[in-house]
Amino acid sequence: MENLQSDKYLVVVVGPTAVGKTDLCVQLARHYHTEIISADSRQFFREMSIGTAKPSAEEQQGIKHHFVDSHTITEEYNVGAYEQDVLQLLQELFKEKNVVILTGGSGLYVRAVCEGMDEMPETDPAIREELTQEFAEKGLQPLLEQLQQLDPVYYAQVDQANPQRVIRALEVCLSSGQPYSSFRKSEAQERPFNIIKIGLNRDREELYQRIDQRMDLMLQQGLLQEVKALYPYRHHNALQTVGYKEIFDFLEGKYDWEEAVRLLKRNSRRYAKRQLTWFHKFPDYTWFNPAQWQELLAFLDEQMKAK
Repeated sequence: MENLQSDKYLVVVVGPTAVGKTDLCVQLARHYHTEIISADSRQFFREMSIGTAKPSAEEQQGIKHHFVDSHTITEEYNVGAYEQDVLQLLQELFKEKNVVILTGGSGLYVRAVCEGMDEMPETDPAIREELTQEFAEKGLQPLLEQLQQLDPVYYAQVDQANPQRVIRALEVCLSSGQPYSSFRKSEAQERPFNIIKIGLNRDREELYQRIDQRMDLMLQQGLLQEVKALYPYRHHNALQTVGYKEIFDFLEGKYDWEEAVRLLKRNSRRYAKRQLTWFHKFPDYTWFNPAQWQELLAFLDEQMKAK
């Protein structure tokens, strides 16, 4: 991937869970006669469908979605591998298409495609296993204390409610003997295509209502059965997330079903809030309500003419 292809555009569409990214991106893909790349780090896994609100064949409306059901939960797949795979795919897609859509709520995965990933050292898988085990037994607090000691710089920046980020940072600290923050660079890598970034949001009450409705639908579709089948993999990184953890805890008798459902909804709303906080950190997103279809198209056309 070398010189800038000035007529090639990656349209990035982000936003919180349940905001309506799938429908809008299918419309966009139709409009631009193109394909969609998913940047949802849990939709990669074939075994995780209901709890990730994976778009059904019906919802995909015949539009090709890449990185949905692309891997199995037994495979290790991380953000560095994803970055390389997506760049390779874009190289192919841009031979025939001028516009490609990248969409999802996993901020780190979106950022890796747009700006590149930090060069991280090799880590010892046994350390990750140990940390994940510790998290399962004692919760996040002891891991946060350890991170504060080993890397106070990253401790101050990390989303302290996100076990994956905390475990990842500790894994690098413990494997390399260096602070995780020392491997993180601040300059973005140049990409050989233009990037236009769109954020989607709704009125908070409406968004929370949509999240609650989505959770009810997931439960009707058989989320409990899906999680039971995944129980042997419960320490897997992708399953340490909202929609799965609450039901694992229920299965382990930590609380009753009513409480599990309450936590499922509450934690999903909190997750949406964290996603919005993350994306609002970056000033290069232009925000729309999914209903603002004409305004959104006009904005994209204007951006494409300007570049």
